[in-house]
Amino acid sequence: MFSPLFMATIKPFAALKPKPELAHRICELPYDVMSSEEARRMAEGNPLSFLHVSKPEIDLPPGTNPCAAEVYATGRKNFDQLIAQGALRQEDQPCFYLYRQIMGDHSQTGLVAVAGCQEYLDGAIKKHEFTRPDKEDDRVRHMEALNAQTGPCPRSTGLWQPGRPQRPTWTSPARTGCGIPRGRSGIGTASGRSNPGSPGSRASTLPTAIIAAPPRHACSRPATAPGTAPGSLSSDELVRKLEGVFDVTRGTNGTPTQKHDLRLFLNGTWHTLKFRPELTATQSPIDALDVSLLQNHVLAPLLGIDDPRTSERISFVGGIRGISELEKLVNNGGHACAFSMFPTSIEDLMTIADAGGIMPPKSTWFEPKLRDAMFCHLLS
Repeated sequence: MFSPLFMATIKPFAALKPKPELAHRICELPYDVMSSEEARRMAEGNPLSFLHVSKPEIDLPPGTNPCAAEVYATGRKNFDQLIAQGALRQEDQPCFYLYRQIMGDHSQTGLVAVAGCQEYLDGAIKKHEFTRPDKEDDRVRHMEALNAQTGPCPRSTGLWQPGRPQRPTWTSPARTGCGIPRGRSGIGTASGRSNPGSPGSRASTLPTAIIAAPPRHACSRPATAPGTAPGSLSSDELVRKLEGVFDVTRGTNGTPTQKHDLRLFLNGTWHTLKFRPELTATQSPIDALDVSLLQNHVLAPLLGIDDPRTSERISFVGGIRGISELEKLVNNGGHACAFSMFPTSIEDLMTIADAGGIMPPKSTWFEPKLRDAMFCHLLS
């Protein structure tokens, strides 16, 4: 029995795309995988960088609130300028787009189209993870300012197994910046002959990249790892309380090797934390996730972090940055401790989504990332 995901309607759209010879200078990683300072350094000397649109605070004085009205206005101005100078051009007819990405020995090909927002709300398109409200509000304001969506949302399916795409329209080689690895991307275009319309305006659809379901773990390269502060607990008290939840071993590395194997960085030392078997013996696939077990048995009862979506006492680090980033955050005094977790498997993600469940925030980290500015969707 197939998930209702496969019955959702997708349609071609006339994307606003980079001029092929400028694509490698325009397209950038998503706004939320880097800080404002990192984005400022990455875009330095490149007025075509889409970071001037997706993180426009980089063009304002350091310390500017990224959610200030002037930031969104600057993003719109920069977006309009890229269009006016011909760096971004809209297709003259609706199209489907083939999008191939290569990162290391991993390759994936997706179909970029638009899907209906109402189908997403109704559950025909599955949801997989909660997000933080402040991030949601920021992107809504950004879309309203630009009157466009600037990057597709990834969707995995278990049915579509594409063959090798034809010669791409253009390719974008790897670039590096601020320690964030980048893959290589290529796109191809196929004319869409079906009716591109949908109920209501174009704002009732959203661009999406439909990617064939990969083998287990293939897209969950290492999982997001949260860092937090123990609050009023001393380090020794925290470890003693953790011994009621885990088998604790002091002195190890920060890389977990399997599910239910976590690592804690505290006082300059990594600890191995293995959940006690009685805590993992649950029939609920959501409750069995390491991120759920950590929330339910550590973050909430021991550290007082009841809602990781809204708490200011917890932050999250993308898995691609590795454990060195966690060590840096703790050693610099910004956080008292950090947890590293084994990747959530694709199998677990799809099982939970098919059952109608939604995973806790920051349960996954997917690589390679879809680039911003490759397929902008104009809302009117």
